[in-house]
Amino acid sequence: MKWGQKYPASYVNNLYRGVTRWMDRDFRFLCFTDDTTGLDAGIETRPMPVEPFADAFEYGRTRKGRKGAWRKISLLKPGLAGMTGQLVIFDIDVVITGPLGPIVDHAPDKVAFRREWRYARLGLQGGHGSVYTFKPELHPYLYDEFAADPVGSIDRHKGSEQYYTSMTALRHGSLSYLPDELVCSYKRDLLPAFPLNLIRQPELTKACSVLCFHGQPGIDEAINGVSHPLRYRAKPCDWLRDYWAA
Repeated sequence: MKWGQKYPASYVNNLYRGVTRWMDRDFRFLCFTDDTTGLDAGIETRPMPVEPFADAFEYGRTRKGRKGAWRKISLLKPGLAGMTGQLVIFDIDVVITGPLGPIVDHAPDKVAFRREWRYARLGLQGGHGSVYTFKPELHPYLYDEFAADPVGSIDRHKGSEQYYTSMTALRHGSLSYLPDELVCSYKRDLLPAFPLNLIRQPELTKACSVLCFHGQPGIDEAINGVSHPLRYRAKPCDWLRDYWAA
């Protein structure tokens, strides 16, 4: 999904080109957006879904505390835009760095997330939503339970749509965690800890297929080098530029 002005069309195009390079089977690539300008011809575009609980999306965006991208809940709806079979949902700000087949094939009848880094460190449950995969027709409760109580679903799940989706799947016995090595965080897994980040360039791990940028730094910052804050300072990352512009 791409709405508003935060990300330019180039982010969607680079993601599409990365998927094209690394997906080993036929696929459709859909972007739900309010602005199709500049998107590659191979990208199927659809308008942003309209939901009867749109007010809850605004509540989730403006509530006190954590604010999730709740419009992504529409992607959970079975039959949306004629999509069937295995879906892989990507955030716009990820870089494809390796084969995607292992992610698609990991647990095709489950809802598969990478465990959120903070929760994994604390031994807690919950998935990270930069990439996840599932078959909507097997898991209609993901959409239906939110639709039945939108505001309550937001409040009970820390204002986070990725926490709602992964924990709802867990309650239904359908959550599976992707292997950590397949989905990596630039700042958690690649960026050397301070002060080594001041002298060593981040290195891509061999098995990483999807590289996530959550919070700071963003993709452009990582490519060009980050000057602040100190714990995220890094030298320009030329190899990342090559993957991002694939």
